[in-house]
This record gives sequence, structure tokens and C-alpha cells, in this order.
Amino acid sequence: MSSRFQAASLVASPSYPNAVAWSDENLVAVASGNIVTILNPAKPFGPRGLVTINASKPFPIGLIEREDLLSDCLLPVCLSRDTRPCVRSISWSPVGLGPNSGCLLAVCTTEGQVKIYRMPFCEFSAEWVEVVDISEMLHAYLQNINFGEPGIISSENCEEPQLQDNRDQECADDLPISMLRNKHKRRRQDALSVKSLFINFFCHFLLIVKIWQASGEEMMKSSKVNYASFFLLKEVMEVDSITVSILSLIVPVQSPQKMPLAIGKGSGKFEVWICDIPTRKFEKVGFYDAHDHIVMGLAWAFDGRSLYSCSQDNSIRSWCLHGNCLYEVPIPSNTPGVKCSTDVPNAFDSCFGLAVSPGNLVIAVVRRFDSDLLNPMYQERTQKAAVEFLWIGGQQLDIFADVCPDFEVDAFPGFPEEELIWWERNMLWSLRHSEYLDNPLVLWDIVGALLAFKQSIPKFVEHVLHKWLTSYFRSQFDTPTTFLLEASKSLSKLSSRQLHHLNIISRHVVLKELNADKNGGQEQELEGLSCAEEEQLKLWMELLSNSERELQERLVSLTFSAILSLLSNSKMDSSKVGCWSPIGSAQMEQWVSRNYKYVKDYLKFLVAEVGKYDKRRLKDICGCELEERCSYCSAIVPFESTEFAFCLGVKGSNRVGQSHKLVRCAVTMRCCPTTPLWFCVCCQRWASKLTPRDLFTMPGYLSDLQSFLRPSSVGSSLPYCPFCGILLQRLQPDFLLSPTPV
Repeated sequence: MSSRFQAASLVASPSYPNAVAWSDENLVAVASGNIVTILNPAKPFGPRGLVTINASKPFPIGLIEREDLLSDCLLPVCLSRDTRPCVRSISWSPVGLGPNSGCLLAVCTTEGQVKIYRMPFCEFSAEWVEVVDISEMLHAYLQNINFGEPGIISSENCEEPQLQDNRDQECADDLPISMLRNKHKRRRQDALSVKSLFINFFCHFLLIVKIWQASGEEMMKSSKVNYASFFLLKEVMEVDSITVSILSLIVPVQSPQKMPLAIGKGSGKFEVWICDIPTRKFEKVGFYDAHDHIVMGLAWAFDGRSLYSCSQDNSIRSWCLHGNCLYEVPIPSNTPGVKCSTDVPNAFDSCFGLAVSPGNLVIAVVRRFDSDLLNPMYQERTQKAAVEFLWIGGQQLDIFADVCPDFEVDAFPGFPEEELIWWERNMLWSLRHSEYLDNPLVLWDIVGALLAFKQSIPKFVEHVLHKWLTSYFRSQFDTPTTFLLEASKSLSKLSSRQLHHLNIISRHVVLKELNADKNGGQEQELEGLSCAEEEQLKLWMELLSNSERELQERLVSLTFSAILSLLSNSKMDSSKVGCWSPIGSAQMEQWVSRNYKYVKDYLKFLVAEVGKYDKRRLKDICGCELEERCSYCSAIVPFESTEFAFCLGVKGSNRVGQSHKLVRCAVTMRCCPTTPLWFCVCCQRWASKLTPRDLFTMPGYLSDLQSFLRPSSVGSSLPYCPFCGILLQRLQPDFLLSPTPV
């Protein structure tokens, strides 16, 4: 089995299967006893979040009044209820429902309570905040219908949760769930968002016998929740004497019509089914005797091509799906890099679940310690369980695949040839997989793997990156130097998502040691390198600079295209275009003039067309103010940089020439206000406004953006960085938990 590269201790021992879940924003939640621990896998020993489950008051269903207990009609027996709650299962929501547009966490207890929690983004606390009690919602609904047969749920019969209003996504300091502007529509859809999450969460239990299909989009279109949006897809298996302990299903991106389903049993066996969604036909792939004890975890990886299982017998096994057959393959035994946790003992007796990272290169396994193997003086008192992180990037995905390397094996000593081949293939697959726009951009495990190999086999990283960039430009060059020079000239052909990949990998892998956050002041960092290495790094720095300029030009072009659309249509209101409003044209026009020899002719045409309109009307539409004022002293702020600014200061007897440093919005280039801002943990930029969604869907630089720009979808519902593509955050203190997408 693969050796762990890091691990983190837990304060309590898990009790049930499926005790770990990995969110789309790169947070790991672990259920142990009456506590859910939320940690950042990039900083497992750093700040953590916490959900504490307390005993809840039982619902008044079937209760007997205390005075009736003494009546003659009842037997003299008093029943006591176990008041010690325990977390039974956990599940993450998709990105966008929680604060900072992150994920919500659903927690189900052994008492049957289901609650939704959000990150404490403004409470400055480690304890996560309860958003809504699903059990209370369900009880209120059943009480309204007098606990009768459920019919079609209507908005009159369903008591919606009183969620906090969010009037502006751009200043969402009290954000509950939804991000819609209309107050009444928002409240209705807030409730339905929670309901769709509730349905998704409880599928973990319903799928034991039956598979249900829910359409969240249909539920969001109307205030009425009906059975057309939630219906029985198929009864997979009948109830038998063997308990179903765990299940896992996945809808593959490349073949969404074929859905693999794995069902774990208390006997240590698991079944695998393949569902053909259009025909609703299920085919049983096989029944596998995998473990000696109950199956505690099942997780699909690599888009349904690989399956991982773990058991209470402390074993972890790996399987690959080839056609309609499942084959066991060994888990990679070698770990790239030297990073390892030494303060967590290797003395486990059982597994309680596993989860796969967003990039599918890491699995998290929750294990309980064997108390007999711990030192009773100090370890037994403090060590209850731990979550381990294992590399699976070298996992074999096809036992019949050709494993001939396309590189010189002798150039990479110290690592098995076959695992290196699969590492290369899986990292390239992970990068391609993250190009799908429906997937949030989280490259933490990809970046971590490349950095780990950079420590031990740097030439292998160069090989992988060269092959990755070659697939982008589909060109072959004699030397890497020639390739990087030509790549900088062809960036306009890449999609915005590909440019985001390029920026993240350049900044956090290739230029990691140079602290290349602003592309400047790095001459001293290059000392001590050979001429070839120095030339390579300078070319990568130039590639990063040109890539960010390309994205900046696309953003400016989109802004001027939107302004022209508003100017040419007098009936169109910029406030109704979406949550993105095209402002900052004066600053962008100055940026174009400063980079006039680099920008494309189409952008020059757009700027000239906007300049033909009356300045007063332009000011009404997009806040066109040539001179900005400092928010601290009201002095003039000249435009000198797209990232920061210095005001001219106020001249007086006490303050002569005093100036203030201000940050500029990465979206509008205007000086940011003093209100809470969005922050990018990748490029360290700030933003006060949201980026238009169309920037992230551009297949390349287009010469007719006005036809590409769709007024109905110009607003971005999520705060993404225009230069990195990752989810922006409200900057938190270092002692609070924050996700790290890269």
C-alpha cells in the first residue's frame, strides 16, 4: 500500500461508515463521535472548523404525557432514551451555496436530525454556524398535513425556512445560501436550494434499495416541488439479511449516460452496477468478496475508471473498471517527495471511510488507533483517530493498457518505471478533466504532486509540463526554449480556462521558489543558477506575464463590448443586465493607451467606438470618471498600475504630501472601497466587483465579442478570479480555517 505523505490526528474516534467527505472547494470533513472536524488538506496542522452535535429535544410524535404513565391501562415500564448523539453521515453541497460562495455541510445524526451548516466567515469562530434544520422543516410540513399521506408539496403547505436576506452578492457579509437579487424570489429559491441539497444528502440512504433521480433545476423553476422533479429511477436490489453499509455512485463527465454504482455490505463484499440512464436499465457487473469485515468506505476516482474500498479490517484495496468487469490492481507503493508526518503513529486497527481529492490524485482515509499499540503514558490519552492522505497519482487504470514510456527511463532513477508512466498519464488526465467548466478549478493536488516530484525528479516535471503545453499548442519544437518563445505568441488561441491553468502552474510550480507574485524584483532570486536555468525561468516569467495580459485584454474587451451594447440600446438597463455591471471604462482606456502596441486591433476599435458617445451618458452607464478620489483623504489618485495606487496626498500645515496606498479591483481597475473585498489566494489580487461569466467560457480571443456577449448571462453568480479562475474568498485571519484551491 502507498505510504502516507501527511496525516492529522482527530480528537475523537469515528463510529460509522462514510466518515469522511471532500468538498469541491478543497476542504475535508471528518465525522467522529459527536464532532465533525473540518480541515484544510493543504494545512492539516493549521486552523480547523468544528461542528458539535448536542442532544436535541425529541419531536412530540407518539409521546405519552407524564401523568398518563401512572394510569392503569399502561404497563409499569419506563423507557429511557439514549441522550448521547453521534454523527451518522456527512455530505457537502456543490460550490456556491455557502458563504464566500463555498460549500454547505449537511450532518445527519443517529437521532435522525439533519442540519445544514456554513463556514463562520464573519463570526471569527471555529464553530460552524447552523443554517437550517431539515428535520424541523420536515416535521413542520408533516404537521401541516396532519401526518397524512404526502401529496404534491405546494408552497402553501411547505413552511419555508426563514433564511437571512442577501441583497447584494458583491457585499455578502451576511450570506446564507442564495445569491439572487429579487427578495421574494430569493427566499423561495433559498428554501428550494436547501431542499435539493436535502434530497441529494438522503440519496445515500435511499440508494440502498432504490435509486431516485432529482432535478434541481426543475425544482428551482417553480415554488412547487412535485414528483416530476423527484422520481424513482430503479429498484436496484431487494432487502436481504446482509446489511448494506455504504454505497458510492458517480456520473462520469465523459460518459454521463453510464452511471457506475458500488454497494458495500456488512459481510465485507460489495456489488457493482452500471446504470444506463436513458433506458433506466441496470446491469450487475459483479459481486466481489473484498474484505474480511464490514465495508466502511467506497469511492470512485478518475471519472469512474477506478474504485477504492476500505473495511473495518484495516485494509484498503484498489480496483479498475475495464468494460463491464472490475479488476483489482495494486495501490501505488511509492510516494513522491519527502514530506511525511512524524508525530502521528502508525498504529491503526480499522478504517472508517475514504474520499478522493478534486484532482483525483490523493485519497483521504479515516482510521482508528489500536489502543494496545499506543504508549499508555501520553499517546493513548491524546490519539483517538487520524485522517491519512495517500498519493494515488501512480494508480494503474487499465490492466490492458500499453505501458511503454515515451521518455528515457534512465533519466529518472529511483522511481518504478510503470508508476512514473501512470503518474504522467494521470496528472495530464487531471489537468484535462479540470478544463470542464462545470468543475470548480481546484488544482491543489496537481500542484502538490508536481512540487513533490520537483524535489526528487525535477527532469520528470519538465517532461510532464512540456507534454502538457504541447497538447495546448499542438506544435513540436526542437528545444524547450524555442517552445516557450512560440507559446507566448500563441496565447490568444487558448481558452480562458487553459490560461488559468497556465497561470497557476507557472506561479506555484515553475516559479515557486522565486516568489513570483508580481513578476518583478526577482533578479536577486536568479543568482546562483546556470545560464540555461536562468533563461528558462525568465521565459516562464514572460509567459506568465503575457498570459495575464491576454486575460486582462479579454476582460477589457468584454467591458467595452457590454458598454457598446448598453449605449446602442436605450431601453436596456445596466442594473438588469446581471450582477456584473461594466464600470471602470476610464481606467481601462488608460490601460489600453499604456499597452497600445500590445493590444489587438479589435480592442482599439472598441475603445474608439465608445469614445464617440457623449461623456455624460457614458458616466451614467458605467461610472466613467477620469479622476478618482482617495477614500481616506479625498486626494486625486492617478492611474499608474492595475493592482495598486497612491493618492497625491493632502498638503497642509500638519500633513505635507502624505499619500495613501490603495488597492485596485482586479475586475474594474478602479480603486477598491473600504468595504470587505474578495481576495485571491493564488495571485494575491483584490476585487470589489464580480467578473463577467463570459470571460471564463471564452474558447479564445474572439473578434466579435458583441455577438458572444449574452445579456441574460453576462453576470457571474460566483466570485472567480479573472486571472486564476479559482474561487475568491473574504480574507480571513490566519487563525481561522480557509480553503486553499491551489
